[in-house]
Amino acid sequence: MNKRILLVEDEEHILDAVKMNLELEGYEVVVAVDGEEAIDQFRKGRFNLIILDVMIPKMDGFTVCQTIRLENTQIPILFLTAKNAAQDRIQGLKLGGDDYLTKPFNLEEFLLRVQILLRRSDDQTSAPKVSGVYQFGANQVNFSTYEIKTYSGDTKTITSREIKLLKLMIDREGEVVSRDQILETVWGYDVYPSTRTIDNYILAFRKYFEENPKEPKYIHSVRGVGYKFTA
Repeated sequence: MNKRILLVEDEEHILDAVKMNLELEGYEVVVAVDGEEAIDQFRKGRFNLIILDVMIPKMDGFTVCQTIRLENTQIPILFLTAKNAAQDRIQGLKLGGDDYLTKPFNLEEFLLRVQILLRRSDDQTSAPKVSGVYQFGANQVNFSTYEIKTYSGDTKTITSREIKLLKLMIDREGEVVSRDQILETVWGYDVYPSTRTIDNYILAFRKYFEENPKEPKYIHSVRGVGYKFTA
């Protein structure tokens, strides 16, 4: 069965060349030319690897990566981009990328990296599944089952949106996550709630996890910017 690769690239000549060489290796390639289309294709299909440019229209590659990681932590992501500064490479890997290759690139090296990431994907698929459980204080979040255990010992099932927002904040522990980042990454490009909606989610989290919601220990508001999670 052919490996399926999602290739996200807006430069036509690079897209055509990369797609052709991947298909010559026997891979099935689905393409997207902007960030919105990338998310659409990711949600519609099942892929073994995502190859992702950073400087793409509508939603940049870093945001696409972060959005995908809220929904799928297993699929390998290879950044293929002209952004070659060390800070860009670090940011891409911090947001969930598995590898980072800058343009212009050596074709043989690129295909070898693709092969290695696909092999790693096979290893993860064959490994026994471990539920993603995160604990802080007396609280617990199960990202696989959407179940939480509150500080008072109650067990509750929360929504997919709540899980995504929690995961975004926990993944960025100690960092301020802006309201704009939350809207784009968790709600997506087609639905934009008011910032009051996000505030209501934060209030709900504090009721679940904080012994004293008025003096939060874990989930903090940063006035005029966004929110921060600290364990």
